[in-house]
Formats: sequence, structure tokens, C-alpha cells
Amino acid sequence: MKALGIILAGGNSSKMQELSSKRAIAAMPVGGSFRSIDFTLSNMSNSHIQKVAVLTQYNARSLNEHLSSSKWWDFGRKQGGLYVFNPTVTSENSWWYRGTADAIYRNIDFLKRSHEPYVVIADGDCVYKMDYNELLEFHIAKKADITVVCKEMPKDEDVSRFGVVRMNENSRIVEFEEKPMVAQSNTISAGIYVLRRRQLIEMLERCAQENRYNFVTDILIRYKNMKRIYGYKLESYWSNIATVESYYKTNMDFLKPEVRAYFREEPKIYSKIEDLPPAKYNVGSEVHNSLVASGCIINSKVENSILFKKVFVGKNCVIKNSIILNDVYIGDNTHIENCIVESRDTLRANTYFSGGDGIKVVCENNERYVM
Repeated sequence: MKALGIILAGGNSSKMQELSSKRAIAAMPVGGSFRSIDFTLSNMSNSHIQKVAVLTQYNARSLNEHLSSSKWWDFGRKQGGLYVFNPTVTSENSWWYRGTADAIYRNIDFLKRSHEPYVVIADGDCVYKMDYNELLEFHIAKKADITVVCKEMPKDEDVSRFGVVRMNENSRIVEFEEKPMVAQSNTISAGIYVLRRRQLIEMLERCAQENRYNFVTDILIRYKNMKRIYGYKLESYWSNIATVESYYKTNMDFLKPEVRAYFREEPKIYSKIEDLPPAKYNVGSEVHNSLVASGCIINSKVENSILFKKVFVGKNCVIKNSIILNDVYIGDNTHIENCIVESRDTLRANTYFSGGDGIKVVCENNERYVM
């Protein structure tokens, strides 16, 4: 493909509560065995984009470990490859990234040294499958300056945390409002863009000269009446996980047969693989409509839940409508309902956790091994 990829994976959100205190949102576990960034990386690989840069910043250790080898997504080539860029202190600049445009600008040498005519920019906190070749064909056919992937959201969905767009009959974007208090449309930007590499360089350099740092507000919205900006509608599954509620809902979607089948079919989603034994179900275990990852040991009842890798469930427990992240130890006689349990946590025996009508994030921070 005649494009290079840039994945924006440095963000944080207070709406993730304690879940983002350990890791960047792009590193959040999804669907039992993936990380959020796996979906965008796999889309890049499946679209034959050979050169991909991941821009990290906030709580990047877990994400950097996940990206330690490019072989899982087949980027290990002599031509191209996977590049991970963190904020770097230089003699001219000691700031962290001050926005998405600033993050790309601070790595502008990567763009200038490349030869691909187009750039695909995508967020790392969305769950979806997409062929970027079709997006690029649309972009070229429309003779667009910038193409924005858009998604029609359900009428009852709160879209105030997204960029909301309105298009004319020719798919040209005529209105773009970032995080509106009252949305006039339920069509949102999916955080995926394509534009010419040289044009991106020019826009970034102008933003830097004017001390502007945000890609959406300082490029998309600012240039919407000066540039030909079009919207490409994504009709298939798409979800952003940047709030506790959306993260919970996205994971629970993987309990639906049609969603699991969609992500199992070609092209596949790839992730870093750990060599773990299969899940073990001991006498007393009872599992209904749940995903249980490798390395788990189950001794009790699990219903409508997702258990990530290396979870231990003690005896006489009930886990219902919950997400248990990696390497959690759950003591005997524990009841968990409508919760997300943080990874590497220890829940002591005879405890009760419930989110009630909402979702509770459980972070006990108990020491598993005490001398």
C-alpha cells in the first residue's frame, strides 16, 4: 500500500478511573486475549501498510512491552517496520507532547524521511476492523485533501465525547464540532484520517509556528472551509473504549456470537502471544456464556463474564456480568457482580463486590504473598 501509518497511542482519560493508572488506554486488554492497539495494528498489517509509527506518552511501559517485537503483526521487514516514538528531551524542546498535532510534529523527521505519498492516522483506543485500501481509494476518487472515517451512532448514544460531523449529499464534511455540549448529529469522527504526506508536513509546520497543538481543532476544524474534507462512513462494528462504561460494553460485546464470529473471520486480529496452558475447570466449576482465557483455573460459578489470562477463581465464588483482568487471584466465597477487577489484584476470601446498576472498578491492591 502506498501509505505509511501513524497510531496515536499516548492518551489518557479520567473517565477510565483507576483503569488507566497502570497503563495507556491503547494497552487496555480487550476480548479476553487482545490489547486495544492490536486492532489498529492488525488493520495496518492486513492493509499491507509496511511502515507504522506508534506515538506513546502516558504510562507507556505496558504498551512498550507489548510492542517490544513487531513480528506479531508481521512488520519485521527490511523495508518498513514498526517504530515506537516516546517524547524526547532535546536542546530545543523539553515539553511532553502538548497535543496530537504536536506529537506528530515532534516526529516530523519520520515523515520527511519516508517516501510513501499518503499517511493513515488512527487512534489506538478503538476496536474495529477496516481495510484502509478502500479508504484510500475513496480519498483519491473524491480528490480530497483530508478524509475522515465517520460512524453513525445509535440515536440513544451520548456522542458528546466525540467529534460530531455533518456531511452533504456528496459526503463532504460541512460541519465539524469537537465534543459538543448538544450534538446536532449522531455521526461522529472515528479518529481515522488519510491525507497526503507532504500536505501533512506543511500543516504541522504551520501549526508549530502558530503554537497550535491539536490535530482535530487546529487542522480539521480550522481548515474545514479551506480544504476539501470528506467523510467515509464505516458500516461495520466500531467502538471506542475510553470510558469505563464503553470499555465494559465493548468487552461484553464479545459475548455475542455475531461479534466473536466477525473478529474470528479473515482478516484476523493479531496479538502478542504468551505460552500458557489451557484454562482448567476443576470440580465445582460452572461456566455460562463467558470467555475464559488461557492460564485460568476455575473452581466456581462464572456467568456472562470475561476472564483474561492467568485468573484464579477459588471455591464457592460467584462471578456474574464482570470483567476480570490478567493475573487476578480471587479467594474463596467471593461474590463479584457488575465489576471490572484490575489486573494482578488479589481479592481476599469472603468478600463482596457489586456495581449495582452501574459498573464498579475494583482495585484492592492487596499483597498476595505476605511473609
